[in-house]
Amino acid sequence: MPALPHSDQTAAMNDQKHSPQADRNYQGAATTGVQYISVGEHATGQRLDNFLMSRLRGLPKSHLYRLIRKGEIRINKKRCKPDSRVTEGDVVRVAPLRLSVRDAPVPPGAELQRALQQSILYEDDHLLLLNKPAGMPVHAGTGTAAGVIEALRHMAGEGGYRELAHRLDKETSGCLLVAKSAIALKTLQVAFKKRQVSKIYQAIVHGSWSADLTQVDAPLLRVQPQQGERIVKTDNSGKSAQTEFRLLKDYGTASLIEARPLTGRTHQIRVHCQQAGHPILGDDKYTYHRPHSFGKLRFLCLHASALSLDHPVSGQTLAVSAPLRSAMQELLTQLDESRA
Repeated sequence: MPALPHSDQTAAMNDQKHSPQADRNYQGAATTGVQYISVGEHATGQRLDNFLMSRLRGLPKSHLYRLIRKGEIRINKKRCKPDSRVTEGDVVRVAPLRLSVRDAPVPPGAELQRALQQSILYEDDHLLLLNKPAGMPVHAGTGTAAGVIEALRHMAGEGGYRELAHRLDKETSGCLLVAKSAIALKTLQVAFKKRQVSKIYQAIVHGSWSADLTQVDAPLLRVQPQQGERIVKTDNSGKSAQTEFRLLKDYGTASLIEARPLTGRTHQIRVHCQQAGHPILGDDKYTYHRPHSFGKLRFLCLHASALSLDHPVSGQTLAVSAPLRSAMQELLTQLDESRA
């Protein structure tokens, strides 16, 4: 049995924790007057909820959605929805709010900022490509005050534009594309929708993957169990999902594979590997509970290894690859040694 390598360092995120009570506590709150927020050029095409969350510091997201539903937030005097897109010149009216004194977000730690700076694979005036570290969420959520996008906005400074063009799971490492301008974001969103962006992943899975297993075509359905987190399962009533696979190396007890998702469903590669009978090593959510020689891995062996697309402004082909993270590389080395 190969010894298990240590997981990639994720301590950079540990100081970003905050209490779930933040969505319910308003101790020391202050009331604002009516606010009129003008939309500038850089915010064109941005979702209303994202546009306001960066400007109404201290307002819980659940409260923001409630205000929008009640019509207390309007765009150009008209009712709107959280996913309404704002445009340069729009005026967003916000009714008086009761905001927490925690009106300034906790700035990302120096270690997190340094980790992101060192993870940049490509950057120009319109986009940014990162080799996202494993264990780092792409955006803030329950228990995490700042993710990749919040940290990048902080690093960009006042007026800097940073928006996710797509997402990766928290425990997945690799190529993450971020727009630095509104025109880039809108173009990239269309490209992803039309499947004009090629994404390649590498994964280490249980067992010997057959070289003949080159595609899984199984619809996926998101379900919410009575207890536990929301999961995805194969179901004929779900959305169509196709993934192409290629065996890179068979280690006997495990295999290194390449995955090319032809659709962009949540947890698609993880569930399709499970469906194929070869769940990804370290995947607690989609791994069958069966004896194997790896014990309990402390990290998900899934990595977004390459991404190629037409540049949203220049139109030139842009192809970027992200080196496999050290924890996965160490495991492959140990698998090789165990077969020697």
